[in-house]
Amino acid sequence: MIEVKNLEHQFLNPQGGYQQALKGVSLHIGQGEFVAIIGHNGSGKSTLAKHLNALLLPDQGTVTIDGLDIKDKENLWKIRQQVGMVFQNPDNQLIATTVEEDVAFGPENLGIEPLKIRQRVDEALASVGMSEYKNRAPHLLSGGQKQRVAIAGVVAMRPKVLVLDEPTAMLDPLGRKEVMDTVVKLNREEGLTIVYITHFMEEAVLADRVVVMENGLIEMDGSPREIFSQVQKLKELRLDVPPMMELRDILAQDGLNLPRDILTLEEMVVALCR
Repeated sequence: MIEVKNLEHQFLNPQGGYQQALKGVSLHIGQGEFVAIIGHNGSGKSTLAKHLNALLLPDQGTVTIDGLDIKDKENLWKIRQQVGMVFQNPDNQLIATTVEEDVAFGPENLGIEPLKIRQRVDEALASVGMSEYKNRAPHLLSGGQKQRVAIAGVVAMRPKVLVLDEPTAMLDPLGRKEVMDTVVKLNREEGLTIVYITHFMEEAVLADRVVVMENGLIEMDGSPREIFSQVQKLKELRLDVPPMMELRDILAQDGLNLPRDILTLEEMVVALCR
C-alpha cells in the first residue's frame, strides 16, 4: 500500500540555511497494517507523514501509494482520495454548524450524489460512535468527540489509508481513549491501513508495528514487544517506554523474575499473580 524508498527532504531554516529533515528513509507498509511512528520532536515523523498524501514532495527518493508516485501531478487527486489525514487540533478541522454537515463536506467536494452522501455520513458517524450527535454543533463537543468527528469526515471519503499526526496531543486521558478505541476499531473491523504518529507509548503498543525515528532516519522497526523490550536503547533515544515495561524493569532490578515483554496492565497482573 505504501512504499517509501530513500526519501530525503530539507527545509529552509530561520537562519537562511537548509536543514535535512529526512535523510534517506525507506519504509514499506502493507494493506491493512497498523503502524505507529514514534520519536522525539524534530526526528522527522510529521515530515514523513506529510509525504504520504503529497502535502510535501520528496527532494530525493520516491513515495508510492498503491502504486501511484506522488511526484506525478496527475496522481495527486487519486492519492488524496486514498490517503486521509487527521491532525493535532480538532478545532482546525471542523468547519460546519452541525456534525453531519461537517462529515458531509468531504464527499460533497468529491462530487458524490446526495443520496450516497447521506449514506456515507451515517456510516462514518456510526463507525466512530458519534451517530447520536449528528445534529449537534461541533463547538459544543468535547475534545475527544471533536477528533472523532474529524476522523468521520475523513472516513466518509472512503480512503484506503488513514494517517493521524499526533491526534491525541491536545486531549485529556478520556479523549485519548475515545480516539484510540476508534482508530483500533477502524483498523480491525473496517480494514483501514493506519499510520499513527504519537508521543504516547501506551498508544503505540496497540499497533501491529512500531517504527522509531531519530534525526531523520528510521532507527528501529519491529513489533511493539520487540521495540519496547529494549528499554535502555529507547532511553538513549530520549523516548519513554510503556508504564508496565518501566515497572517490569524496576521490579526485575529488585530480583523479581518477570517476562521481558510485558506491555499492558493485564499482563503485569497475570505475571505478578504467577
